[in-house]
Amino acid sequence: MAKHSASGQKWLGTPLETMKRMTIWNIEHSAALRPSENHTVTVEYYNIREEVVPTPYPSFFEDKWDNIYVKMPCSQFNLYSVNVQKRGQVSNSRWKLIESILRTIKNPHDVKAAILAYNVSYSKKWDFTAFTNYCKVMDDAERTHLYRSILPNMVSLALRLPNLCTKPIPLLKKRMNHSITMSQEQISCLLANAFFCTFPRRNAKETDSEYSTYPDINFNRLFEGKNPKKAEKLKTLFCYFHRVTERAPTGLVTFTRQCLKRFPEWEKSPKKLRNLHITYEGSMEGNGHGMLQVDFANRSVGGGVTGSGLVQEEIRFIINPELIVSRLFTEELEPNECLIITGAEQYSEYKGYAESYRWDRPHRDETARDKWQRRSTEIVAIDAFHFQKYIDQFTPDMIKRELNKAFCGFFREGIQPEMLSAVATGSWGCGVFGGDPRLKALIQLLAAAETGRDVVYFTFGDKELMHDVYDMHRFLTEQDKSVGDIYKLLLKYNFDVCNKYYTARPEPKLYNFIYNNP
Repeated sequence: MAKHSASGQKWLGTPLETMKRMTIWNIEHSAALRPSENHTVTVEYYNIREEVVPTPYPSFFEDKWDNIYVKMPCSQFNLYSVNVQKRGQVSNSRWKLIESILRTIKNPHDVKAAILAYNVSYSKKWDFTAFTNYCKVMDDAERTHLYRSILPNMVSLALRLPNLCTKPIPLLKKRMNHSITMSQEQISCLLANAFFCTFPRRNAKETDSEYSTYPDINFNRLFEGKNPKKAEKLKTLFCYFHRVTERAPTGLVTFTRQCLKRFPEWEKSPKKLRNLHITYEGSMEGNGHGMLQVDFANRSVGGGVTGSGLVQEEIRFIINPELIVSRLFTEELEPNECLIITGAEQYSEYKGYAESYRWDRPHRDETARDKWQRRSTEIVAIDAFHFQKYIDQFTPDMIKRELNKAFCGFFREGIQPEMLSAVATGSWGCGVFGGDPRLKALIQLLAAAETGRDVVYFTFGDKELMHDVYDMHRFLTEQDKSVGDIYKLLLKYNFDVCNKYYTARPEPKLYNFIYNNP
């Protein structure tokens, strides 16, 4: 049971140090890395060694150009047409053009010309104002370093694509259960190509276009407009590229699309609430190491990370840029799906949030690695429903939808609850998604209880929310309420209270109703 704490404390509940994390035992006893029907491995899996850059597998580039795999920039089928006198229209290799053009980049001003040279159809549509403005406000030392070191090294890294990313990368489509494990070096190469906007077929926005249900991957939207936040995003990303081009990272990262077919019968569940640590200070990435860290995701993973977005998901994706590569192959998530990323490294520290976000300094990630040489950082992308009307989230269908989504993110097939780390989370699906923080806290507590996980909850400065959620957790625990009992209380609140309201926020509030209906 949670402990009582003085009102002045910065945290309430179970002490953080007692919460379950990915322990050394978990790391040392992780299964051997093996490719399978449901697991694509892009390196020599039998030759993974500590502090050694993994070797790509196979030795030579395997070319695929279909609707099952990512269409790669270096594919022989990546062509563009030109009109030649007497010969008419001729198809040429787009990759050879990319190679020749990128090698001409001498300074940031050449970046625009280079990108538009092999994206001709967008030459009058794409705007590089944000990138140009960022370069103008840099001091002389930063500008020189970008000109002479970072950009040339990024070009070299991008052009190593056919030698580094030799195995076809499968698209993680809807209703798939599949994992992709690749090296951090391979990811850095893919992201360098994303920066230079080389990925084919990924720029069209029409609803019937080939990749209309996938996120953006090319960085062209990051370069456009006058939004001052983009300078800070670019600064954060260049911190990453500086690090990985200076010295190749040596680990692996796994991306798993999980699709569940069966969910709990919530009203019948006898499970009881687990331990809760709740605090208004700290952050998931800073204090939740070794825990399952929740990405408050958009159904298109990464949300606006390659555009103007800069809230929880986007911030996590730019301080851990290896997450961004998931946008290359992950189709938008269905209600019964999540994306789990294991091993992504943090490269930057930051201050502020949204409009006040500022890159602070480089971060040295000391998180332990498992036998696959992945950082013991597990991040799960779960997308909450975007509510246009506040009252809609209390309907039975929406409560079940959010419970099932959280359950999908927290559940791990074949792993005993005692082996599962705590969930590090916060006000998932609130803010612009319109979720009520107190309802969302209960939903996550129920999903965590059903999967056997403790919860570490960060309210990001909201002291009142910290006290309210802690008091409710303590009340329900002392009342010995099961998951099924609490679920039925949520339904009762909708039937007894919310059905009388159509647009306004209902009275009484959810927590007051629960206290009065024990």
